Amino acid sequence: MKNLLGLFAMLFLLGTGFTACGDAETKQNAETNTETTMEKEAEGQAVKVVNNDGEPKGFSVGDKAVDFKLKNIDGKMVALSDFADAKGFIVTFTCNHCPYAVMYDDRLIDLHNQYAPKGYPVIAINPNDPEVQPKDSYELMQERAKDKGFPFVYLMDEGQKVYPQYGATKTPHVFLLDKDLVVQYIGAIDDNHKDASAVKVKYVENAISAMEKGEKPDPNFTKAIGCSVKYKKS
Repeated sequence: MKNLLGLFAMLFLLGTGFTACGDAETKQNAETNTETTMEKEAEGQAVKVVNNDGEPKGFSVGDKAVDFKLKNIDGKMVALSDFADAKGFIVTFTCNHCPYAVMYDDRLIDLHNQYAPKGYPVIAINPNDPEVQPKDSYELMQERAKDKGFPFVYLMDEGQKVYPQYGATKTPHVFLLDKDLVVQYIGAIDDNHKDASAVKVKYVENAISAMEKGEKPDPNFTKAIGCSVKYKKS
């Protein structure tokens, strides 16, 4: 009988141990899932921007970009040609919901405040379809801009006609243009999306400095890090 009771006790302890291990593993998996949410968002299938014939579409450095007329958060239609005194444009495809875009909100504000007086305004464009990502609706764009105090225009690419022309695939994704709308730089704002204080290379600022000196930006292309543009998949 004593041996039998010992056996029952051992089985009970083993069962408790397995349960504890299972709970710990479940908790660890939950934490891992939370930590990788942003990475999964960024690594989602990027937009395949193509022409009707299936050939890749979008501007390259040196191409002349097209102007557009898109609705701003104040209800007015805005075009690049409206900025008569501009020496260039920091055209940035961004949005409300993407954590990468959110991390760059303050840096975009700083860019505009620093460079708009010098002739290089930020032109922010939301390329996402709000039916696919409701957090990027026009109404929520207005709220976001008000909450953050955006000093720049924040335009809605209604019908998603502009971002494919430019070849934007991420939010944020920068296309730096000169006054003639020639693309001088494409890519990321800087080299550290996680921590603004740890940035070592400010790609956009360096590109503008080069343009101001009459030089070509170097580098003139970097990989944009962010969330994929949200669109209706056929």
